Amino acid sequence: MKKFLTLLLALAMVLSLAACGGATENKYNTIEAGKLTVATSPDYAPYEFYAIGADGTATLAGFDIELVKYIANYLKLELEIIPMDFDGVLLELANGSVDLGVAGISPDPARAENMDFSDIYYEGGQAFITVKDKANMFSDLASLNNPNASVGAQNGTIQMDLAQQYSAKADIVTLTKATDIIAELVSGKLDGGYVEYDVAVAYQVNYPELHIVCEVPYEVEGNAVGVKKGNEALLKGVNEAIAACIKDGSFSKYVADALEQASGNIHEGLLDNK
Repeated sequence: MKKFLTLLLALAMVLSLAACGGATENKYNTIEAGKLTVATSPDYAPYEFYAIGADGTATLAGFDIELVKYIANYLKLELEIIPMDFDGVLLELANGSVDLGVAGISPDPARAENMDFSDIYYEGGQAFITVKDKANMFSDLASLNNPNASVGAQNGTIQMDLAQQYSAKADIVTLTKATDIIAELVSGKLDGGYVEYDVAVAYQVNYPELHIVCEVPYEVEGNAVGVKKGNEALLKGVNEAIAACIKDGSFSKYVADALEQASGNIHEGLLDNK
């Protein structure tokens, strides 16, 4: 009987320790313990896109994707990446349905109500683009406010804010994906569009008819990881991982590799829409 009681006591202690361990297991307060859930919009090369292999296999690529892989590994968490449209990334973060969002996100103060922002990991500018055949319509920043021009920008983005600021008199066309802007420009349905500068450079590789008119001023230059609002433990961990990634040279390599991949066979947008 005494041995039986001793066994029960030992079992109770094990269960108690397991319970305590379970309570502290989710160190970063992620939605699911041991997992990092990340939303992304794979229509923004070289940030995030699908690289198409020789066998036709599509693989998520881009320096944002490599960065979150680094972050997950640094925090010792299993990574789950969920592709969606850009405005969906912002919505899921606002709803607290994902831990992180990476999609070339600029830390706009208006977004701070719905998410927290990591430290800046990449500094890039904004650009206005057109096609060479329409380059005579635009010459400088002032010329972007052309009442006879149709101008595209991606829904929910900083570029849409810039379009409303610098092209208020133009016909502003809201599009779901950055690739839609390029397609509409090339087909002649749009006269110009707003995209991030390095993205414009990447597009020019595959679309040599594109012309960068000018850089567009924007006071918040740079990109950050969107973090679920109020998760201070995760925000701290992400910032530590970003600092380590930049310090050890990994991020510079990610950018170089992504730019090279973006000039190859790629698909931008959700695969279901391919």
